[in-house]
Amino acid sequence: MIPPFPPRYDGPLLTREVATAMRAAATAGDAVWSGSFDLGRRREEVALNADHWRWRGRDYPWPQDLKERTIYVWDGQAFQPVQRYGGSLIKLVPTEWGAPTFEIDGIKMLPTAQVSPYADAQRKVALVAPRGKHVLDTCGGLGYFARACLEDGVARVDSFEKNADVLWLRSLNPWSPDPQADDRLRLAHADISEHIATLPDAAYEAALHDPPRFGIAGELYSQAFYDQLARVLRPQARLFHYTGTPNRKTSGRDVPMEVSRRLEKAGFATERVLDGVFAGKGGAAKRRR
Repeated sequence: MIPPFPPRYDGPLLTREVATAMRAAATAGDAVWSGSFDLGRRREEVALNADHWRWRGRDYPWPQDLKERTIYVWDGQAFQPVQRYGGSLIKLVPTEWGAPTFEIDGIKMLPTAQVSPYADAQRKVALVAPRGKHVLDTCGGLGYFARACLEDGVARVDSFEKNADVLWLRSLNPWSPDPQADDRLRLAHADISEHIATLPDAAYEAALHDPPRFGIAGELYSQAFYDQLARVLRPQARLFHYTGTPNRKTSGRDVPMEVSRRLEKAGFATERVLDGVFAGKGGAAKRRR
């Protein structure tokens, strides 16, 4: 199930803030600076020199003209922004919380205003109580749902991601889980709206559904898809469905209400929680407080 994804990047990750702090330390005459080169996961020391800095036994030139809201990786010759254009501009974006978000054509795909995108994933994963369960992660994104499941002791999480560029971002993001490092995570490059029909009946005890907004991926909000979710989930299985909080007054739609009605038609009991819908198959599933 695991295809040959891009190899994990193990070089330094830079932002303008990190580079500016290093340069300021060097200008002040410091020989060593301590900071993070993996977006806040850990702190390390680098040696500072007039024309370069040294990290893990390797010399790097001082980067020039780094932009805000951009993460840079070393390509062997220079620091390059973590972004690609393949019909849409996709970009890994730093946050004040450490764990990055990503954007597609300037649209932020994960919440960051009041909480870390990873902490946000953790509280949603807690709703489905993944410990010891087989979990379906329909739209893997940067893998924060999957990572939270692994940390909570999931038996297995099957994660699907349609966008190859998102999988590339994951290979550069130290906050994304590595499927090669933990065989409980099975990551597939596949469109779950099509692939779900191939999954066996009652295969999962919980599911996490974090689709793009309705206007982009309406098929992932359809009755047909929810009927398939009900088929692959066991009785009493828990589901968290991200819907976001679109403005009903401007859009003319109440997407969470529409989602709840379709899920109920598929056999779920539903409750609006956080920025989505929490559901239990075959009856109300009590939330873990």
